[in-house]
Amino acid sequence: MKHLSIKMLACVAMMSLCCLGCKATPSTSSSSSESAPKVKTTKKAGAKSSQANQVVPDNPQLKVITVNSKKMGSDIKNLVVVPKAVADGDKEPRPVVYLLHGHGGGYLDWQNHTDLTKLADQYNMIFVCPDAKNAWYFDSPVDSKSQYETFVTQELREYVEANFPTINDPAHRAITGLSMGGHGALWLGWRHPEIYGSCGSMSGAVDIMTLKDRFDLDKCLGKYAQNAESWKSHSVMSLVPDLKNGQNIIIDDGAQDFLIKENRALHAALDKKGIKHQYSERPGKHAWTYWVTSLKQHLDYFSKCFK
Repeated sequence: MKHLSIKMLACVAMMSLCCLGCKATPSTSSSSSESAPKVKTTKKAGAKSSQANQVVPDNPQLKVITVNSKKMGSDIKNLVVVPKAVADGDKEPRPVVYLLHGHGGGYLDWQNHTDLTKLADQYNMIFVCPDAKNAWYFDSPVDSKSQYETFVTQELREYVEANFPTINDPAHRAITGLSMGGHGALWLGWRHPEIYGSCGSMSGAVDIMTLKDRFDLDKCLGKYAQNAESWKSHSVMSLVPDLKNGQNIIIDDGAQDFLIKENRALHAALDKKGIKHQYSERPGKHAWTYWVTSLKQHLDYFSKCFK
């Protein structure tokens, strides 16, 4: 019994560390444009265990693309989801929404938890799901191999626009994400309004100053004690004073989420600055059951913005 209790405590301790996203099992295929792979299942418990094999290998609406990042010197896998009409050959350009995963997650996360093909058909949009590992979507000042702001905004975007029928203007381009990806979507959206006319955050880790040396942020920015100013300047909260109206912004969080105070503070800061945005709360924790519902809320919002 003593040994069993120790094992149970160890499991609880490990699960408590996994609160900023949901890990997906990556594909090992290396072709530049291919059918989406099967996703391995896992026996681990909790939010990270939901790895249902929902990525259908022979579904032409799902494309895993491998994009080379010259800045990082590496190949990055991403998932692109197109409406059935596009998969059948329709070349009419569609709006595009970039969906960012959370900490511990990957490019298959969104499709593994909701059927993006149905949403692509319903909203007549193209979805792009990058793989940013745990890099927070920054161009890291301390790691030359972690330059995901450049990758998402330039290298991946240019590949997608050259190979898929997207409407290539900010009025028809949006970016949103969950948790780490919520911070990333606002970081990229607010720093590049000329690219993203709309941006959003679901349960976003919107103030990284509250997460000192946790969730791999020190690997992206260096230890907080020696790099406090860099941490401050890389938090989306630091971008608010320079924001101007013109973008479409949607932010939401669950009332029971451990990040709710940070999201309320961001909402208050935007109000004080006079930045127009849609903010909402509803019952929910930091979990996929909340984010799947949030995604539809964001797509409804973006759909109106695209018109």
